[in-house]
Amino acid sequence: MTRIVSIGECMVELAPLDAQSDFRMGFAGDTLNTAWYLAKLLKNSPQVEYLTAVGTDRLSDQMVQFLNQEGIGTRFIMRRPDRSVGLYMIQLQDGERSFSYWRGQSAARTLAQNANEYSPALDGAEMVYFSGITLAILPDKDRAGFLEVLRHFRKAGGTVAFDTNLRPKLWSDPETMKAAITAAAQVSDIILPSFDDEAFWFGDPTPHDTATRYAKLGARVVVVKNGSGDIHALSNGVASLHMPARVDSVIDSTAAGDSFNAGFLAEWIAGNALDDAIHTGARLAARVVGHRGALVAEAI
Repeated sequence: MTRIVSIGECMVELAPLDAQSDFRMGFAGDTLNTAWYLAKLLKNSPQVEYLTAVGTDRLSDQMVQFLNQEGIGTRFIMRRPDRSVGLYMIQLQDGERSFSYWRGQSAARTLAQNANEYSPALDGAEMVYFSGITLAILPDKDRAGFLEVLRHFRKAGGTVAFDTNLRPKLWSDPETMKAAITAAAQVSDIILPSFDDEAFWFGDPTPHDTATRYAKLGARVVVVKNGSGDIHALSNGVASLHMPARVDSVIDSTAAGDSFNAGFLAEWIAGNALDDAIHTGARLAARVVGHRGALVAEAI
């Protein structure tokens, strides 16, 4: 059975129910969102597991219970009695979202503090998936050790998938962010960046330049998400251009990229063609943005 380990931070999500001030509580987070959609698409045939740290309080218990109910493995989730889980609130304007965060005491910040504690989760896994947010929440020393563990995992034959997910507010400064993203790209096989962010922070003139930059760092496959524009890809040195599914209505863009990643990886894991993987990801993302919140059962 294939094992995919998604690594990062799951948070309490407060999502707007309507245009008024009512909110629904749920659980979400970029790498968790991808794991959730991936588990649904794969129908739990390959084993999708989530690696993070949470507290020992009731809210943390509810989060772990939720993941179990959704078919996501939790056996490697670490518990921290002196911490809890983070929280974020989504606010929408014309379909575009903004976030307010409360994550100072998030246990997930400690997920990589001891390699001997978390590296067993990777034993026997075929794929590891993580993001720029995973990196951003870690202290510098823990981040370096985490990337070294991924380097060894890849060298042993595992596949590393990485969404750069640039969130400068989580970093001390842009240069630290860019250096860490570049270091992470050097241990990754599949990279799934978003062009708008890459163009702004790395100065890439075109999506093809983004794909080329990451391919030169050692990635076998780079797929550059580009909003409603064409998707550029480089796979083993071969460039290709893909037109995504048309999006008729955007109600909430939360988890658009996360769901694309899940659709892409589900097809990739199944051994299907690159074009099929990209279009599956784009179709799923197009359905997700037509609903509110990060995890949209109706989109599956």
